Amino acid sequence: MKAAICREFGKPLVIEEVELLPPRNGEVQVKLAACAICHSDILYTEGAWGGELPAVYGHEAAGVVETVGAGVTTVQPGDHVLVTLIRSCGTCHYCSKGDKVRCETTFPLDEQSPLRTLDGKPITQGLRTGAFAESVVVHASQLAPIPKEVPLDSASILSCGVITGFGAVVNTAQITSGSSVVVIGTGGVGLNSVQGAAVAGAEKIIALDLSDAKLEAARQFGATHTVNVGQENARKSVKSLTNGRGADYVFVTVGAKSALEQGFKLLCKGGTLVIVGMTADGVKIEFDSCAFASIEQRILGSKMGSTRLTTDIPWYISLYQQDRLKLDELISGRYPLEKINEAIADVSQGDALRNVIIF
Repeated sequence: MKAAICREFGKPLVIEEVELLPPRNGEVQVKLAACAICHSDILYTEGAWGGELPAVYGHEAAGVVETVGAGVTTVQPGDHVLVTLIRSCGTCHYCSKGDKVRCETTFPLDEQSPLRTLDGKPITQGLRTGAFAESVVVHASQLAPIPKEVPLDSASILSCGVITGFGAVVNTAQITSGSSVVVIGTGGVGLNSVQGAAVAGAEKIIALDLSDAKLEAARQFGATHTVNVGQENARKSVKSLTNGRGADYVFVTVGAKSALEQGFKLLCKGGTLVIVGMTADGVKIEFDSCAFASIEQRILGSKMGSTRLTTDIPWYISLYQQDRLKLDELISGRYPLEKINEAIADVSQGDALRNVIIF
């Protein structure tokens, strides 16, 4: 099968024929129909988080089950599924509490990638998925069945962008109706935080970005107010819109130190800063801990929107089918695998919400 391989950080991906080992106990092989490009994939290809090369990245995918390994009962060949990086055992300390994104079990796939070069050398399965390829082998827990009438290209965005942004609002922060919410960054993840806030009943949803086009998109996704931080003072604007108090919740969906530090300045007393976007390794921020404690503010980290695939995905699909969750509108462009570097460049330049590779 064909895959887009990262052989050197910061260089274009290379399309090559590779070997995919068959699924073992508890594993499933999925023929991919679509894989969206996430900024995390781009950061990995740039070397921001290190890792072993060669590697195949890509983790926001959807497709059709081809074969299943021994012991798999949750899906069968022909099923349409989301493919995620959330790999969980169901029995460890965290899984038993329902926190499956924190699963502490090491799986055979963590120790041996199913990807090989044609001469038998191992290829790293990036982000536990390796979905910049025509097929993947993953653990069954990473899959979420979806109705066959849902388009697989639109569905692929559920695998990360939606569950990360939307889930940060409804699962991690669990905002209350009537809250005031600021979303910093209105790319694919940020727009889903906007959607999550709207569905959760936030009274004011204030979107911040440098791009007027993305701010207009935020309006369409549910933002009540927008602020172009290149033209307006973010703190003054947010204070003005919140009766001088600041926001109850600030969701930072971009992995930038400046955005995180700005987020603190936009909170009200007792407000919560939620870190959604991932920075590169080693990025540190400073804040006045005394002042932070004295006005009872909080910081929350959110990984994959604290998602529970078995319950969250059916809900999101239901919202989509009710026209209460936008998926189709998140796709800026569709590209064949051979043009993946063009698709990545478009996302890197900030011109796209989500570009999707179509197989």
